[in-house]
Formats: sequence, C-alpha cells, structure tokens
Amino acid sequence: MRGRRHERDTLAALADAVETGRSAVLVLRGEAGIGKSALLDHLAARAAGHRVARGAGAESEMELPYAGLHQLCAPFLDLATRLPGPQRQALATAFGLSTGPPPDRFMVGLAVLGLLTDAAAEKPLFCLVDDAQWLDKVSAQTLSFVARRMLAEPLAMVFATREPSGRDDFANLPELTLQGLTNADARALLDSVPGNPADEQIRERILAEARGNPLALLELPQGRTNPGPTDALGLPGPGQVTGRIERSYLDRVCTLPADTRRLLLIAAAEPIGDLTLLRRATERVGIGPGALGPAVAAGLLDIGALVRFRHPLLRSAVYRSASLTDLRETHRVLAEVTDRALDPDRRAWHLARATVRPDEAIAADLEAAGGRAMSRGGAAAAAAFLAHAAVLTPQPRRKATRALAAAEAKLRAGAPTAARELLALAESTAADEHGRARAALLRAHIAFASSHAGPALTALLAAARRLVPLDVDLARETFLDALSAAMFAGRPASGTDVADVAAAARQTTTGATNEPRHVDLLLDALSSRFTDGYEAAVDASRAAVRELRRETRTEEVLRWSWPASVLAAEVWDDRAWSELSARHVRTARAVGALAELPLALNSRVVVHVCAGELEAAALLTTEIATIQAAADSSFTAYGTLTLAAWQGHDREAAELIRATMDGAADRGETGVGVAIAQRALAVLHNSLGMYAEALDAAREASRDPRNLVAANWALVELVEAAARLGRHEEAERAVAELTRITDAAGTDWALGVQARSRALLAQGAEAEALYREAVERLERTLVHSELARAHLVYGEWLRRENRRGDARHHLRTAHAMFGVFGAEAFTGHAVRELRATGETVASRAGAAPTSLTAQEKQIAQLARDGLTNSEIGAQLFLSPHTVEWHLRKVYAKLGITSRRQLHTAL
Repeated sequence: MRGRRHERDTLAALADAVETGRSAVLVLRGEAGIGKSALLDHLAARAAGHRVARGAGAESEMELPYAGLHQLCAPFLDLATRLPGPQRQALATAFGLSTGPPPDRFMVGLAVLGLLTDAAAEKPLFCLVDDAQWLDKVSAQTLSFVARRMLAEPLAMVFATREPSGRDDFANLPELTLQGLTNADARALLDSVPGNPADEQIRERILAEARGNPLALLELPQGRTNPGPTDALGLPGPGQVTGRIERSYLDRVCTLPADTRRLLLIAAAEPIGDLTLLRRATERVGIGPGALGPAVAAGLLDIGALVRFRHPLLRSAVYRSASLTDLRETHRVLAEVTDRALDPDRRAWHLARATVRPDEAIAADLEAAGGRAMSRGGAAAAAAFLAHAAVLTPQPRRKATRALAAAEAKLRAGAPTAARELLALAESTAADEHGRARAALLRAHIAFASSHAGPALTALLAAARRLVPLDVDLARETFLDALSAAMFAGRPASGTDVADVAAAARQTTTGATNEPRHVDLLLDALSSRFTDGYEAAVDASRAAVRELRRETRTEEVLRWSWPASVLAAEVWDDRAWSELSARHVRTARAVGALAELPLALNSRVVVHVCAGELEAAALLTTEIATIQAAADSSFTAYGTLTLAAWQGHDREAAELIRATMDGAADRGETGVGVAIAQRALAVLHNSLGMYAEALDAAREASRDPRNLVAANWALVELVEAAARLGRHEEAERAVAELTRITDAAGTDWALGVQARSRALLAQGAEAEALYREAVERLERTLVHSELARAHLVYGEWLRRENRRGDARHHLRTAHAMFGVFGAEAFTGHAVRELRATGETVASRAGAAPTSLTAQEKQIAQLARDGLTNSEIGAQLFLSPHTVEWHLRKVYAKLGITSRRQLHTAL
C-alpha cells in the first residue's frame, strides 16, 4: 500500500457509504502488476466484519457461460428461494441447476440483483472481482447490469480490470485508474525487498524497467546480482513491463525440478484450482506428491482449499511459454481426470485443446456442450464450443452443419464478424443445396443485424427465393422477414422494394401442414396488401388478427403479436389492436422476455396515446428508456415520437422527430419509420396551428400508401391542414383516398375519422350531419384522442356559424378531454376557441405540483395500482429494497404515510 493514500481513501469512502446503507460501485483499472489485487485485499481486510464475496476471471474460462458469476454467487444460492418464480428459474437454468428454456440474460441479471441485495440486507456485502477482463462474456454483462441498477442497498461491487482492449462491459461506471508509484515510493518499495541488489547500477536499471509498477519492483530484483547492459532505447512501455515480470517469473520457474515445472503447467491449464483434480492429474503422469513443495517454497503457489498462483501473470507466463506438444498433452491428461458426468463441458474443452486432428467423438462432445451452453443462455460460449466442433469434424457435410450452427450462435451473441468467418467455413464445406441455402439465409441475417436495411433486404429476398424449392415453410418465414426489412428500407438503391418481396412471396404456397401457421396468415395478408391494394387485403388481415387473438402459446404470442397488432391498426380495429398490444406486454413481462419487451411497450405507447392516456404512455416510454439503458440497446422508440407530438411540447418533440429522421437517413431508410416520424410532425404542427408545416409533413408521410398505418393516419392530418389553408383540391384528393380506405375497413374508428375529415370540407346541414356522425361513431371506440378532436372541430364550425351556445358545449368537452389527456397544444387551441365564443376560461387550478422525479412517479403509480415491491422492481430493473427507498421519498414528498393513501395523493 506504499504510495496509495488516495486509493486507500477512495476505498475507505466506499466502505463508509456501504456501512451507512448506500450502494457503491468502483472499477479499478491499470496494467498488470500495478496493485489492483492488493487494493482488493486491502478492502477485504477493511470489510472483515461484514460479508465479503470474491471472484476472479480466468483466461481459460472466458467461454464457459456464467463461470465467473457462479463463483461470486455460490455462497448465497440458498437465498434464491426468496426470488420471484421467473427469476429463480432463470438463475437455476443459467447455473445448470435445472433445465428449462434459455433464460433471458436480463432476467438473470434481475435474479442476481435480488440475490445480492437480499444477502446485503442481512449484513453489508462487498463483492470483489479480480481480473474482470477475463470474465466470460455473459458473467461480465450480468455483473455490469447489476452494478448499474444498485442504489439503496448496503452493497459494494468493486472490479479490478486491465485497460480495455475491445469489449469493455464496465465502461461508464465509476472508476479509479492506478498509475505507477512515484520515484521516491518506488525506491522505498525496492529497498523493502529482502535481498535487493546492493549494486546501484542494478538498482537504477530495475527502477527504470519497473516504471513504478509495484509487482515489477518486487519481482525484478530476484536473481539480479550483476549489472546488465544499459537500455539504449530509454524506459520501457507498460506492455514491456509486463513482459519483464513474466520473464522474471519464468527465470525462477526454470530453476525448479522438471516434475515441479510440469506440475505448474498442469495447474496453469486447470483454471478452478481444484487440489484433488491436480493430484489426480499429476499421479496419472507419474509426478510424486513431493513435486509441489519446491513451487510453494519458491512463493509461486499457495495451497489452501484451492491452488492459487502468486499472480495471474505467473499463470499466463507458465502456460504461454509451454510448447504446443506439452500443452496438448497437459489438456489431454486434464480431460482424462475430469468427471464426464459432473463436468462434461470443461472436459470437452480440455479435449478440444488437446486435439489437432479431426475427431468425431470429440466434436460430438463439443457440440453437446454447445447445446448445454445455449440452453443456459450462453450464446458466446455455445458459439465457441460449436466452432471447435466444426474444426474437428471430419465429415464435410456435418462440418458445414456445425459451422453454420456456430455462426448462428455467434450472431446471437452479437459478434457478426466472427459469424461471417464461420459462415465461410460452412459455405466451403456445404455438400448440398439445402445447406448452401441455409448459409445464404444466415448471411442475410448477418447483413440485417450489422448494416443498412437495403443490402439486408436484397440478401433476405435472395435467400427466400433460394429456399422455396427446398423448405417452403422456412422460405415463407424468410419472406416475412424480408417484408419487414422492405417496409423500413423504402426504396433502396438496389431498386428492390416491398412490392417485389410481396410478389415473390405470393408465388409460394403453404407447406405440408394441414392448418396455415400464423406466419402464413400474416404473410398472405401483407403480400395481398402490397400487391392487390388495401381493399383486397382487408379480409385476410382480419383473419390473421382473429387467429392471433385466439393464440395462447407464449412463444407464438411473443413472436407474432407485433405484426398482428400492426394489421389490426391497419384495418382500424381499435379493440383488437389494444387487446393484442396489451397481451404482448403482459406476456413479455411474465416470462422475462426483456429483449422483446421494448417492441411490445412501443406498440402499447401508441395505443395509450390514441386512447388519450398520455400519462400512461409516458410511464411506458420511461420504462423503454430504462430497458435501453440496461441493455445498451439502440432500439428506435417510435411510440415516443407519437407521444411527444400529442403532448404538444414544440421544441422537444420537433428535435426528437428530426433526430429520428436523421438516424433513418444515415441507415439509408426511407420507409415506414420515416413516415411515422413525419406523421407525428404533422400532428404536432396541426395542434399548434402551424398548418403549412403540417401540410408538408403530412404529404411526406402519406406519399407512399405502402407505409401502412402511418400513411393512412397521415391522410387525416393532410385533410385538416389543407382544409384550414384553403387548399380544397388537395384536401378533396386526400379525402377521396381516405374514404376508399375507411369504407373498406368499415369500423366506427375508420368511419368516424372519415366523417370528421369530410365535414371539414362540407357546408351547412351536410357538414353538421357529418360532424354529428363523427362524434357518435368515435364515442363507441377506444380512440378518445380522435373523439376530442371531433368535438374541437365541430365546436369551431358551430362558432363560425354563430351558434355560440352549441359551440361552447363541444369546445368545453374538447377542452376538458385534452386537459385530462395532457395534450397541451390541443388544450390551448380549445381555450382560444372558447374565448372566441365570449367564454372566460380559467386557468387550470389545482394542487401545486409535487417534486416527484419521473422514476418516483412511475414507482408511485405502480404501487398505487397494487404491484408489490418485487413486481415493481422486476418491471423497472430495480431491487425491491431500492423500490422501497423510492417509496419512502414519495411518501415524504406527498405528505402521506402508506400505500393506501397513494390513490388520493396522486
């Protein structure tokens, strides 16, 4: 700890915070040997009266799923019984304690958060993780997730990691970077080393080589009795310091007996530090028990419950300096002594590293290990196992199958570049057309995941066509993916668009199954929509929506609810749309499908906005933002645009909409995403009375009728803007198009907005009849935002007809509805119209607004609605303890003392 006063003070402040009931996170960064492990030991000693859990990454375990996380959580697994059922099951599956569907990694993260915070509730808990740069990917992601969600628990998480090179799961967490010691402290530390060189020239050389690195100052003096050549190139860099430490370790290893050196290599290749396993391995190769003594005496190994190297650099130096022959033999021995039943994955991994020639038996073991890793949610680990399996597979066709599976796993793990490399192996060894077609499909999915929509669309369409004669069911699924890509791509430079995909899809028929699948119903409806037009597709769309409303299987609900809800909105079926979106959210939450949840929430936001439930929509947008932050996701929340437009926050909404359109332009997209943004802009400008700007946006949004719901809804905005500007011919054309669509739909929602739009262009009794029809029809729907607009424009027309009394009735209704909604611009519009009738409109009075934060308000409303702390925490990615902490602040701000009072207070 010499020269580490600042670092010790930082750790003391962290410990003090935890002891007072607050959470703390710190990432210690620095080169190997700089003192990170020593600081963790120092903190562990400081926290000796509390709970301390320690873990460490191991380079050889980087691709074993949840290895690091299990090591840290193992002491607390008895507390898992307190977790909610889905979290408990996810954790058990991830750790291989039970079988089940692959757990969502965010659900595992919530489980770990709950587990650690429950442990901390009993006694302050310090979780210390060394060599975090070597954690397996899913463990690192989970621990990072937990660290970002802690707040009000007596829990600390401290990670020691080297400077990032590539992936850094701990970026943007509080950190402390360790630098080398000052010259004075370095000299003092060198002086403290027993037997340090007396020769001043050697001492200066050691100080220069060490660059203030404490481990180097402790290790480099070993055996340095004669001065060496001066370093003509000046001081070494940090990487060179690490190399010098490793060479110093190896110099000491070389003085040991041959059996001891071989024992060290076996220990370096066995990451657990299992003493029993090490003894079995050494006995198998004829190494006697006495071989361990020299390594312990030299201070290279510590023997306790586990075998530990003095420093990770020593382990890596021993392992990397071994010949390939020795390494393979070592892994072969470790595979032989590893229990096939208890630890099949680690045994398979050792076999893979012991083998250079193709071997089907080992490849099969690796493939099985990959399947187990995938079932536990470890896509990166599964990809690694399957990649080794493919390399070791002798038979070309099977090699291609395994390489394709490995590439799919790499893509699922978020590594498209590695997926391409494995895909090349699959394509080069594929023995039949079906294998090559599957490879082409995967290449299209890689393009979809890592590039603009245009290239992905071309690749998906080509793959679908190639699959038609080979696997028609898979081909139709691929056509549906291609339609989705085409809807967002618009008209890419390739010239291929949604009509081309739909035309190709219509040439296929369903597979051999007796009943059409959901994918078949959706594909038929969308293909008809894009080839035959709106009217021809209505019946097929309704049939698809009807079947999806009957579906109860979780997987099917999650997979198809979004396109089904789009079709429901497309045919103006407000009740089916609301039901499908609500079930989608409910199901995703229930099973912890958090990767699917943002899409479901986004759809639900738009439903709430149309229903005039802007506050409920705002809570969901906060939840979407929380999920995006937790998942580091770039999902475009189009529902947020719609909400912002209806709220009437001029500058904020316009900036958000422009940023979304700029992002779409950067991706080369001109399709439905842009139309959604333009329609939102038209709503905003119409609400503000900026009709010229609204007309421009509505024109763009409705320009391509194949942009489904967005284009249809934009026609409504175009009619209003054009009518108010006196551009009656343009308004009449838009009304004609809207009438054609809404007549085909025939619902009260469709016919209600049609009547309101036609009324804007009508005169006298015809106009009044249409306004009345609009109000009557929309009153029977869930789209209260459109009903409020009908009252508003009807009231305006009545005022212009000098029927002020009648006008006030409808304008008051509109004013009240928009006020309750929170649609500020429309509310202001209604106020101006009321004042024009001669009515004095008082400012909206009420209790002074509280100072609840967005998250406090969200938690308070969920508590008001009857959710428990655990349920709120699961929904908002917080621990129950943090939820309770927020609620205590809510009670204080609202002047209440219990949940029962929330309903009145809010």
